[in-house]
Amino acid sequence: MRKEKLADIIKLARRLSASAEGMTLDEIADHMGVCRRTAERMRDVLQATFPSMEVLTEGQKHRFRLPSGIIDRSFDTPTADEMAALKNAATSLERQEATGRALLLSNLYDKFKSLLRQRTRILLDPDINALVLAEGDAMQAGPRPTADAALLETIRYALKAGSSLHFTYTSSNTAKERTVSPWGLLYGKAYYLVGPVQGANEPVLWRLDRLQNVTVGGGIATLPPTGWSLQDFASRSFGVWQNKQYDVALRFSPAAAADARRFLFHPSQTLTDEEDGSLYVTFTASGLNEMAYHLFTWGKEVTILAPTELRSLLLEMCRNVMGNYD
Repeated sequence: MRKEKLADIIKLARRLSASAEGMTLDEIADHMGVCRRTAERMRDVLQATFPSMEVLTEGQKHRFRLPSGIIDRSFDTPTADEMAALKNAATSLERQEATGRALLLSNLYDKFKSLLRQRTRILLDPDINALVLAEGDAMQAGPRPTADAALLETIRYALKAGSSLHFTYTSSNTAKERTVSPWGLLYGKAYYLVGPVQGANEPVLWRLDRLQNVTVGGGIATLPPTGWSLQDFASRSFGVWQNKQYDVALRFSPAAAADARRFLFHPSQTLTDEEDGSLYVTFTASGLNEMAYHLFTWGKEVTILAPTELRSLLLEMCRNVMGNYD
């Protein structure tokens, strides 16, 4: 068996061992990126190798599962690349002053390393150190998120326990007591708690650096409606703020088309190449202010075709900048 095929079999065995409900053949094919016939062959190899494989019947479907712990520990030894990636991720968050998340990854790195056999650690350390020193993040200007480890721990506890959060929220020189059902956390240039205030149904954004005296309590949290997802909620906006949705149409010049094609402006975007070499980009989202700030950096290489509100906003921004230097 080729090395890649063996690696795929081990990957699938690890996945089936970690799954409590098992996987159908279609789920195996999707997870491994193969056709159904190949998924059947992989299942047959595992059944021959591990006679204890369980077959769970679910209507007309069969789900396959391996008993927990059946995969030998040697198969689960992390590689130097994986350890270095985890270390670099922790370091990157620490440089952004995202200390709460950085601490979690650093603790996870130390736990993984402590589980390695001494001989394995000795073999991996030089490669891990070389990769950590050779990889880094480019410097990017912008605000740094503020959220300490204790605050994140309190919010995560409430999320897991299904409890409300009570806090004082400061904004525009005012401070108000709020009780909120936590539905999720959004990470970006600032960190936000997502959830509705007590008595409301629609979630709003609460900036973490404006939360004070945060405690768990105030009653059982209101659960999100069926089908609601944090990712779908975040995808409605160009940035984070949720308001009116706009159909946006942009044209990037032939000189900028190649660079623009590499950008993800929005998950709903559609890219169309024009005959003159320009790039036509369309998507639907809210957050016109954040769009204007970003499009300003493209200068004359981008033309806003729609909506007119976005054109006006960018024009006003350009006039303000020109007025400052006249």
